[in-house]
Amino acid sequence: MHGLSVDVQTPDGVADAYVAYPDDGVAHPGVLVFQDGFGLRPSLRSLADRIADHGYTVLLPNLFYRNGRAPVIELPDFIDPSQRPEIFQQILPMIRELTPEVVRSDAGAYLEWLAESPQVAEGPVGLTGYCMGARPVVLTAAMFPDRVAAAAGFHGGPFVTDTPDSPHLAVGTITAELYLGHAGQDHNKSPEHTAEFDKALDAAGVRHRTEVYEGAQHGYTQADTSAHDPESAERHYRELLDLFDRNLRPAVS
Repeated sequence: MHGLSVDVQTPDGVADAYVAYPDDGVAHPGVLVFQDGFGLRPSLRSLADRIADHGYTVLLPNLFYRNGRAPVIELPDFIDPSQRPEIFQQILPMIRELTPEVVRSDAGAYLEWLAESPQVAEGPVGLTGYCMGARPVVLTAAMFPDRVAAAAGFHGGPFVTDTPDSPHLAVGTITAELYLGHAGQDHNKSPEHTAEFDKALDAAGVRHRTEVYEGAQHGYTQADTSAHDPESAERHYRELLDLFDRNLRPAVS
């Protein structure tokens, strides 16, 4: 398998990114990964590698590129937010910069990069996002319905807000199949929040499945954090790859 650093030109500059794909000389369906709040780092590259090893070409961009190349902030090898609260103080302003307008601009560039890559097969792509990255997954699926066939979000949100640009108000254009794996222990959203988003998806006729990973903490997929739950992380891989196989394989069959 190949894994290398690349630069992606966007309307606002150059996003550094990581791309991984099988070393077999064959074009594979494209997958775009939206990072969690801690950003592009070795553990996320390993996540991208695992998806690629299943037969996909995976692009993992640094969503915080406007603030510098990754690593944008200094991180310990093992991240325990309770011991390092200052990390969130550094991250939050960058997360707030990712407005729907910014997501549309950047996601369009990432999707175009995948479409032009010789390692990516023709056809729609898959999306997956973690923590703050799940929100741009939903927005991207809604903004580019002809380009996205499968979309997943894990321990993500918020999907329902009281603002006019709340993701739940945009789901009417989604044509992709959507999978959401919520953490059972997540201070970022309530069960009512999850139910309201499901209601919006049902009303829009979006093919979707929502599951709660009982006992798992927010961040359960991230192997270099204190929230990591190996069993739930493995479940996430099974669900994610099944979702991609169902929706992306026909494009190259």
